[in-house]
Amino acid sequence: MKKFLLFLGILFVIYLIGINTVPRYIESERNPVKALGPYQVSQEAQALYDRLDFIADLHCDALLWGRNLNKRGEQGHVDFPRMREANVALEMFTIVSKSPAGQNMQSNSEDAFDNITPLTIAKGEGPWNWFSLVNRTLSQSEALAEFVENEGEKAIFIKSKADLENLIEARKSDQEVIGAMLGIEGGHALEGNIENLDVVYSAGVRMIGPTHFFDNEFGGSAHGENLAGLTEFGKTAVKRMNELGIFVDLAHSSPAIVDDVLAITSEPVIISHTGVRAVLDSQRNLSDAQIQKIAANGGIIGIAFFDMAVGTPELPNIIASIKHVRDLVGVQYVALGSDYDGSVAVPFDITGLPLIVDGLMNTGFSEEEIRAVMGENVKQFFLKNLK
Repeated sequence: MKKFLLFLGILFVIYLIGINTVPRYIESERNPVKALGPYQVSQEAQALYDRLDFIADLHCDALLWGRNLNKRGEQGHVDFPRMREANVALEMFTIVSKSPAGQNMQSNSEDAFDNITPLTIAKGEGPWNWFSLVNRTLSQSEALAEFVENEGEKAIFIKSKADLENLIEARKSDQEVIGAMLGIEGGHALEGNIENLDVVYSAGVRMIGPTHFFDNEFGGSAHGENLAGLTEFGKTAVKRMNELGIFVDLAHSSPAIVDDVLAITSEPVIISHTGVRAVLDSQRNLSDAQIQKIAANGGIIGIAFFDMAVGTPELPNIIASIKHVRDLVGVQYVALGSDYDGSVAVPFDITGLPLIVDGLMNTGFSEEEIRAVMGENVKQFFLKNLK
């Protein structure tokens, strides 16, 4: 019996070591930063950046990795202290509940081995999360709520227009107050149960992308096998999302889903993290026709920061993508949508956002246009459309 208890003790120690080291190692491999800060920009660009009163980003997957967002991390791209260093007012934290092995931009099977299951186990989450996508989703929702609560009056979980107005008012006297919103990357998290929309809404979710890297109950992914439009379940879900006040995020959706959603939605859409085909011709990126339809819907387009969305070198291509949307439909429809901590290599972490201001200035953007891109557009979009 003593030997058996000793064996169990050794296994438990190994498990504790694993949950403290394995997720950190995986994240360090999946979320590298190509150039570490501190980042240098011109004095003029830094001065303009320092004048910005509302900076926002539409997409970050930091909740996936189990890091403590209340502490400044030595890896990854975003946490609350780095948000404050960068004077970022609002971050959309998105939940990833499933990711196919061999994930690629071209074609992925919904039956592929799920990368998130072993990560979930390695993080020390209970068996109730090992086999349930909605439970994983709710756990990440609870984690964000706890991170915000730990900040006291220095952070606000944005679930309503009133919450956003409180954030804007609080930052007039204290720019250390930050806001966090919650989204879901891939409607598979609902497990085909329409009632789970109400469940995740109650948990604070205000944005859902119908598909991620594979086809699901909503319809086809831009990276799936069938490129189908919305299923009947998908149509019902979009209408219920409109009723509840959950924004539809068309990043990763098939072109057919983009068209179907725009045909039936009663609310403006979000494309939280994307590129444009005029800069990088990829099936995950938006065509000019799609950009025009999204603008006509009153939607907003977040430009991503990584090479598979914008190409290389990233920074000038991020600027070129923003400029393309501005020139095509107007600056009011474009925003930042980094995809930070989304299993991507990025040229800079969140503290490097002044580099974008520098690039926009060098491209001839006015201060008013730069304010719009860096966060004013997001602020106005949510003030107008958040319930």
